[in-house]
Amino acid sequence: MLLKSISSLGLLLVAGAVQADDPVTPAIPGVAAGGVVIELIQDGFKGTEGPIAHPDGSLLFTETQANNILRIAPDDQVSVFLKNSNGSNGLAWGSEGELYAVQTVKTKVGVVYPANKKKTLAEKFEGVEFQRPNDLVRASNGAIYFTDSGTRPTKEQPNPPPSHPGVFYISPSGELKRLANDIERPNGIQLSKDEKVLYVANTLGEHILAYDIAADGSISNRRNFAKLEGWKQGEEGWSSGADGLALDDESRLYVASNAGVEVFDAAGGALGVIPIPKKPQNLAFAGKDKKILYVVGRGAAYKIPLLAQGIGSRAK
Repeated sequence: MLLKSISSLGLLLVAGAVQADDPVTPAIPGVAAGGVVIELIQDGFKGTEGPIAHPDGSLLFTETQANNILRIAPDDQVSVFLKNSNGSNGLAWGSEGELYAVQTVKTKVGVVYPANKKKTLAEKFEGVEFQRPNDLVRASNGAIYFTDSGTRPTKEQPNPPPSHPGVFYISPSGELKRLANDIERPNGIQLSKDEKVLYVANTLGEHILAYDIAADGSISNRRNFAKLEGWKQGEEGWSSGADGLALDDESRLYVASNAGVEVFDAAGGALGVIPIPKKPQNLAFAGKDKKILYVVGRGAAYKIPLLAQGIGSRAK
């Protein structure tokens, strides 16, 4: 793939003119060549979340406020993949081409595509409706892990109902369990490559959390996996802004945070930060060889050609 880059001799034209103020990647060994342009695909979307690779090499993501799921083709053309998505946020593919989503209009988790396979897996826990289903990941055995980030004050709703955030599990047979209720604002969620570790982003915390996964899907041994550079004090107090998570084929973890895209090795060691013009919300590897990292956030979608490669055996 042709890249726009900056050489030590000045501006090097490889594919189109590089402007001096173009955002570029730092050099991160094995992850990113230095000076690769972070390309804006399009801005002005009404909500940007839930990116996931499509089997055809394109990328899907959710335009949450517009109630759509959009597709970015390999040539960067954007189209509507699914209208009336019930406020879909995080996405996951099933083994037979069905698309799972956590949904925020009528809060639930289930299949939203194709139409003849639509179904609801869960919409309440112990008789109480979910508050803000946020992200999910599907294991190879069909189990689903998802987060509910609870409620928080907004300009539109300064006094929301009491927040009940949690991490949940739907077994391959359909049994719903709550795995954790002690995370302030659970957000992005991801499985390690061998599916033995569950990673959870806590937006209000300084660390990405990790848990060991047992054979029955339960989790234990909560620990701080990676310390986030995005941890800072804002108008609403201290927050890392930790949101979406992605893994590459070498088990490096990529985190959307206040700082940009933070990259960690398999042991949680910090490798570097890729700055993003607008604060990122979520990210995913896609493309024919899964060497394109797509990043969405605050109404914008970007793509970054990398040296690293996403996990080929799964979409997320």
